[in-house]
Amino acid sequence: MKILIFGASNSYDSINKKFVTSVSKYYKELDDEKEILDLNDYDMPIFSKQHEEKNGIPQKALDFAQKIDWADLILISFAENNGNYNACYKNIIDWISRIPGRKIYQNKAVFLLATSPGARGGQSVLQIATDRMPFDGAEVLETFSLPEFNTKFENGKGITDNLLRSQLEAKVRKTKRLMAARLTQS
Repeated sequence: MKILIFGASNSYDSINKKFVTSVSKYYKELDDEKEILDLNDYDMPIFSKQHEEKNGIPQKALDFAQKIDWADLILISFAENNGNYNACYKNIIDWISRIPGRKIYQNKAVFLLATSPGARGGQSVLQIATDRMPFDGAEVLETFSLPEFNTKFENGKGITDNLLRSQLEAKVRKTKRLMAARLTQS
């Protein structure tokens, strides 16, 4: 299985990138291929119709779309900025949506995550993503929110709260079962 992994944030020390990278370690079967992206590598002009008419779709948007196309499963952890998507992530998907004949996620399976230092753990942005992703061509297999990142996550260990870790592990097992069935059908 090919797994694309990214924190939907352009923070250089993104807790969402740390979190999703930690979650990706649950997918360590021998035949899995994984790629972790950094959104800073896909920095491009803010989308506008005028920019598109003058310069076309940036190569970095086309490159990101190719990464999506490569994957069987996509793990995304969303940063919450003012209750919504991080602007860098939103800009990338705005550009990808302009590629003719394409839905952003091209019927790919996704496991959506979010975390924040606060008690809600990015639940607002996670709900926005969960509602929006099917319109963007994604099949949402599961979601998970980790509240209070700074006290419930430790680098090298992952989630330190036993109940939350158990809940995440159940969702990981579910996504693995769903992906096994999905890959068998294709």
